[in-house]
Amino acid sequence: MSIVVIGVNHRTSPVTLLEKVMISQSVMSDALKDLSSHGDIREVVVLSTCNRTEVYAVAERFHSAYEDILSFLSAKSGISAEEITPHLYSQYENEAVVHLFEVASGIDSAVLGETEIVGQVRGAWEFAMEHGASRSTLNLLFRHALEAGKRARTETAISRSTASMSHAAVEMAQDILGSLTGKRVLVVGAGEMGEGVAAALARAGAAHITVMNRTVERGEALAEKVGARVAHFEHLETELSGTDVLLACTGAGGVIVDHGLMSRARIGIESPLLIVDVALPRDIDPHVDTLPGVTLRDLDHLSEWAQRGLEARAAEVGQVRDIITEEVNKFALDQAQRQAAPLVAQLREVVEGIRGSEIEKFDSRLAELTDDQRDALDAITKGIINKMLHSPSVRLREAAGTPQGERLSAAVRDLFNLD
Repeated sequence: MSIVVIGVNHRTSPVTLLEKVMISQSVMSDALKDLSSHGDIREVVVLSTCNRTEVYAVAERFHSAYEDILSFLSAKSGISAEEITPHLYSQYENEAVVHLFEVASGIDSAVLGETEIVGQVRGAWEFAMEHGASRSTLNLLFRHALEAGKRARTETAISRSTASMSHAAVEMAQDILGSLTGKRVLVVGAGEMGEGVAAALARAGAAHITVMNRTVERGEALAEKVGARVAHFEHLETELSGTDVLLACTGAGGVIVDHGLMSRARIGIESPLLIVDVALPRDIDPHVDTLPGVTLRDLDHLSEWAQRGLEARAAEVGQVRDIITEEVNKFALDQAQRQAAPLVAQLREVVEGIRGSEIEKFDSRLAELTDDQRDALDAITKGIINKMLHSPSVRLREAAGTPQGERLSAAVRDLFNLD
């Protein structure tokens, strides 16, 4: 039997295909049942997120399992097998193991080093376990994969910084100010970028967020999502007077805060103001940077910031791969030792049978022994067997999965006439 992975992801497939192939949690139990019903699939875990749908399986025969999984994906998505196949990837044994470890470590993600994938991998595995679809082999595999993911994030900087513009805007503000705690933050714009900025602010612990948008209803909806207050656009000058951080992202098509407006808003204000303008065309007149206490950062700064973060994380990939290699080797060793366990158990069973049989032959001559003496005899003979079998058992486990292990196993089977 072999470990296989078959699936599609953000690199191989357009969003239009990914959204059709995606398996929602509401039908996941049926999906596992369907896949498990195929004779060549012994164990299965399905990982389905917005960026990937992958089927991990323990398969009796790879090609049959491939066809079964392809048919399953086709039926679930309503897309013909011929249409899916060009976007499908499949990996087998060690390559499949490495792939899962890369996924769990975040180096196969659309955003390098993302942290959400760890929870998604764990959730997919635990759900499959609860439904009896993931058993000994995949349980061992996913435990090691999650350990690789954990180590990647604790031992390297793969998950630090970000390549997202909205997150970068907030991180840049944090870096400049040291912290957003206690800062009054104004977000102007409630579109996609505004939503990303507001969400990042909330996650960063900013407690005093105000959202402003020309369309009040949209601003109110965003404010409700992140626990912010709403201000009307006509009060922009007043709001600027009481703001420590301004994040501008309206997409208005031109400047909404010119030098004059900012000058008026800053009259009598001595506290510093940080402006991060992520709009294109720019929302903020670049000349406001000349006003006392005002610091302006725009998309050029943000692009450099995000790229710097990406480069820093990309530099960590080599270390992550080293961790993956270590964990793959640990998994292979554990798996090999598990495969040696039945032979060791069989050997001990045969020898124990011989011990019991020989004692039984002398039963009549041992009739006068007390219970304590019988217990002592039992302990002595078992101790002899354990000492004799200890070294061979250890050697079999240590050599499992290697050519030497195969030779030792064959010799033991031959010497003790084991099946």
